[in-house]
Amino acid sequence: MRNLKISFILLTSTITFGVLGYHFIEDMTYFESLYMTLITISTVGFQEVKPLGTYGRILTMIIIITGIAILSYTIGNFIKLFVEGEIGRALGRIKQGKRISMLKNHFIICGYGRIGSLICKELAAHGKDFLVLENSPPLIEKLEKDRMLFLPVDATSDDALLGAGIMDACGLVTAVGSDADNVFITLTARGLRSDMFILARASDEKNESKLRMAGATRVVSPYLIGGKRMAQILIRPTVVDFIDVAVMEGNIGLQMEEIKVKDGSNLVGKNLVESNLRKDYGVIIVLIKKSSGEMIFNPQPAEVLSARDVLVLLGKKDDMKRLSEII
Repeated sequence: MRNLKISFILLTSTITFGVLGYHFIEDMTYFESLYMTLITISTVGFQEVKPLGTYGRILTMIIIITGIAILSYTIGNFIKLFVEGEIGRALGRIKQGKRISMLKNHFIICGYGRIGSLICKELAAHGKDFLVLENSPPLIEKLEKDRMLFLPVDATSDDALLGAGIMDACGLVTAVGSDADNVFITLTARGLRSDMFILARASDEKNESKLRMAGATRVVSPYLIGGKRMAQILIRPTVVDFIDVAVMEGNIGLQMEEIKVKDGSNLVGKNLVESNLRKDYGVIIVLIKKSSGEMIFNPQPAEVLSARDVLVLLGKKDDMKRLSEII
C-alpha cells in the first residue's frame, strides 16, 4: 500500500507538470493540456492538438520518459497488491480449512462480539483449541486481523454447526447479541449432540430459564455477574483481588486449577493423607467435586478419592503442572 501510494503521488505530479507545461509553453487550454499529457503518457499515438514548438517537444520527451516509467510502476504495484491479496486470502482459506478439519475436542464459539472475543482471548492464552462462527462483515474483519480460526457462517443452522465439527467438539459457547438467537443455537446444538456441554449467554436475566429449557448446560448473564462483582469489590475487596490474582492473573506465582482424576490413576482409592498431594506438591485442596455432582468444600484428610473426581487446587504453577501430569 505504501508503494502504491507513492506511485499515485508521482503519477499525479507528472500529470500536473505536463498540464502546466503545455498550458504555459504552448498556450493550450487546461483541457487541451490534460489531453496532450494523457495521450503522451499512455503512448496511444493520437494526433497532437496543434504543432509543437521546440520547448513543447522537449517537454513531451520529458513526459514520455518519466510518465511511462511511473505509469508502469503504478500499474505494477496495483496488480501486485490485487494478485498477492487474492492469492494470500485463497491460501489462507485453504490453510484454515485444513486446520478446521483436524480439530478434535475443541470449543465452538458462536459470536465474536465483546463477550465472544474475550472468551477467545482467554482460551488462546490457555492453549485451548477453538473455532469461531460469525457472519457479521465488521466482526469477520476483526477475526482476520486477530488471526482467529473462524467460519463466516450463520451459527443457527445445522450445516454451520456440523461444518464446525460439533460431533467432535467438547463444548459450545453461544454468545451472540440476541437472546432469541442464543436460544435457537442452543436448540440446534442440543438436537445434534445430546451430551454436549453448552454455555449460553443471556443479555436479559428473564431469558435464563428459556435457555435452560432449550438445553443449555450453563447460562451466564454478564450484566448480572458484573453487578455482583462490583458489589463484592465494595464489600470484600481483598477477597476479590486474591481470586483475580489466583484465577486470572497469576502475578504472585499461584494458580487455582481444576484437575480430574482419571480412571486408572494411582490416586484412586486413596484418602488425601495417603495421596501425599500436600506433602509432595505443596498444593491446597479447596474442593472435591464427586462424580455424582456432590461438592465437598475443605475436604478432610480421610476423604477418599475416586475416579472422575474433580479436584480444585491452589498452588504454584510448576507444582500444578507436575501434579496434572501425574493425575
